[in-house]
Amino acid sequence: MKNSYREYVLQCLVCDRSYQPHEVSYYCPHCKIDGALDALYDYSTLKREWSRDSLAHDHGRGMWRYDRLMPLSSTQFIPPLLVGNTPLYSRPELLGKGARIKVFVKDESRQPTGSLKDRASALAVAHAMQSGARTVAVASTGNAASALAGMSASLGLHNVIYLPKSAPREKLAQMQGYGAEIVLVDGQYDEAFEQCLKACEDHGWYNRTTGINSYMSEGKKTVAFEMCEQLNWQVPDLVFVPVGNGCILGSVYKGFFDLLQLGWIERIPRLIGVQAEHSDFMYRAWRNDRSMQKTERRPPTSLASSINVALPRDRLKAMRAVTASGGEFICVSDPSIVAAASRLAASTGVFPEAGAASAFAGLLKYAETHPDTTQTAVILITGSGLKDTSIFLSNSTQSQPRAFPHHVTAPPAEALI
Repeated sequence: MKNSYREYVLQCLVCDRSYQPHEVSYYCPHCKIDGALDALYDYSTLKREWSRDSLAHDHGRGMWRYDRLMPLSSTQFIPPLLVGNTPLYSRPELLGKGARIKVFVKDESRQPTGSLKDRASALAVAHAMQSGARTVAVASTGNAASALAGMSASLGLHNVIYLPKSAPREKLAQMQGYGAEIVLVDGQYDEAFEQCLKACEDHGWYNRTTGINSYMSEGKKTVAFEMCEQLNWQVPDLVFVPVGNGCILGSVYKGFFDLLQLGWIERIPRLIGVQAEHSDFMYRAWRNDRSMQKTERRPPTSLASSINVALPRDRLKAMRAVTASGGEFICVSDPSIVAAASRLAASTGVFPEAGAASAFAGLLKYAETHPDTTQTAVILITGSGLKDTSIFLSNSTQSQPRAFPHHVTAPPAEALI
C-alpha cells in the first residue's frame, strides 16, 4: 500500500474518550456496546499530501482508491471482487414536469452481491484477516449477510450468519450459494443480533455486525466519496437514505465529514433519513426531541424487510447524521414504498428492493411539502429488487406484466424497438 496508510484514533461518541486501535476491539470499553467509535485520521497531513485530482486515474480499484481514509495497514487481504464504482444517474423526470428538485439516483444494486453492504463487508473481511481471525459472523436482515458471504467466499474465509427465519428466500438462496453457515433465528433482526453477539463472545469470532463493529462505517462511507466525485465535487443539497439499523445514514455523514476535513468540499448536505411507518424508532426519537432513551421499542412489521428493526444499533451515528447536517427523518407507509419501487423501476430501469425504495418514497413525500424549492437531491438506492421480489409479485402492486392473449400473435421484435 504505497503512501496510503495514515495513523488514526478511535473516539467514542458518548464519552469522548480516545483510543489507539490496538487498545480496543469494536466499541468503547468504557461505554460497552452503547459506545460507538469514530475513526479520526491525520487530516492535516492528508490534506498536504493527497489531492482529489489524483483519484481520476485510479477507478480500477473501486472503493479502495480511498484507502488513505480506511482503517487498514495493508491491502494484502482485500477481496478480489470489485466493490464500488457504482453509477450515479441524473433523472430529473422522476418528480414529473415542472418539479424544481433535480434528482440523482445512486445505484448500489450494481455491487457484487447486489447491495451497498458490500462496502462494509469488503472492509470487514480484510480487517478480520489482518487481525488473524478465522471465522467472521454477522447478524443481518439479509443484505449484510449476503455481502459477508460473498466477500468471504472470494477469500475462502469461514463465515456464520444469524438470520431471521422470515428473511426473503432470495437472500437466503444467495447466502447458501456462497457456502455460508446459516443459523435461522426465531424473531426479527434484534433477536439475531443478540444470538450473534453471544456466539462471537463465546467462540472468539470476528463480529461484523453493525452497531457492534464501529469500523463498518468506514467501508460504507465511501459511497459519499463517490457521490461527490461523480458530481465534480459539487455537493448536493439533499441526500435521502433508507434507515433500518442506522449504519448507512451514519456512514454517509462520516464520508462527507471526512471530505470536509480535507477541504475537498465546502459543506455537508442535509441528510434525510427515511423510515417505514411500521419500523420508525429513529423518526419517533427525533420527533421526541432526540431522546432515544425515552422512545418506545416496538416490534417492526413493515414489508420492507431490510429496514425492519425495532432498536437501531447504530442509532447514535444516525441521529448525529441528521442533527449535525440540519436534516430530518421522514416516515413513509408501506403502500407508498411499493408505489415508489414500481415508479422508480418503470421510469429509470433501476430495480430497487422495498427498503431501498423507501428513499425515493421519502423524496416524493418531501417534494409534496416543498413544491417551490429549487434543490439538488440524491436518492441512495441501497439494494437490488432481485433481493426480495415479493412486492413486485404480490397483489399490492397495481402494474401487471404485459401479456398477449393466446389467440393473438405477438408483433415482430423490430416493431417493439
